[in-house]
Amino acid sequence: MIEVFQTYGLYYLIGQYPNGPLGGLLLTLLLALAALVLAFPVGVIFALCRISPFAYLRVPVTAITYLIRGTPLLMIIFWAYFLLPTITGQRTDQFSTMLVALVIFDAVYLAEIIRAGILGLPKGQMECARSLGFSYVRAMLLVVLPQAFRNMLPSLVNQFVSTVKETSLGYIISLSEVSFIASQINTMVPTKPGEVYAVLGFTYFVMCFSLSRFAYWLERRLAVRIIKV
Repeated sequence: MIEVFQTYGLYYLIGQYPNGPLGGLLLTLLLALAALVLAFPVGVIFALCRISPFAYLRVPVTAITYLIRGTPLLMIIFWAYFLLPTITGQRTDQFSTMLVALVIFDAVYLAEIIRAGILGLPKGQMECARSLGFSYVRAMLLVVLPQAFRNMLPSLVNQFVSTVKETSLGYIISLSEVSFIASQINTMVPTKPGEVYAVLGFTYFVMCFSLSRFAYWLERRLAVRIIKV
């Protein structure tokens, strides 16, 4: 395992960069982070529509949420892979295709996390803000959402863990994320598939376990702060 990593470690971490496209572990992390950052504002909008008293906002967004949550990510990747070139008129690269698919997929899950965070706050928060002269939008943006965001931080970290694992489906469209790079290394050293995939499994374990423990630490810390208050 150590010998394989010593020989192909740099390729495993960053792909062919700087002499070629970025790939490997760094691309996986950048893709997951970019997807979560871009999906967050969409998730906020979806969450606000889901709790809206107006049916013309709530009903279609609810339908979209259930449709996407009931669809495998693999299908969304295929839709993005074949639909984006039709819309843009040009062939989109694998990174853009995977990013669009992840943003669509993560947005609806983030919407549910955000909605739960908002509904978990006392109703008096909105009522107090409105009584001070805040409009509904200002009260939501300046009073409710900041408090909800603090409470949903652990869930956001867990969603990032899921997104990191979801990036491995980029293998289907030949995206040079870490699992695809591992398969490329395996073709270079076909006699050591155990060592190659052991490194890959250990990489995912370290990333996901570390983030999960960080989410657990955040949850406990926030719980202590709430008790003190």
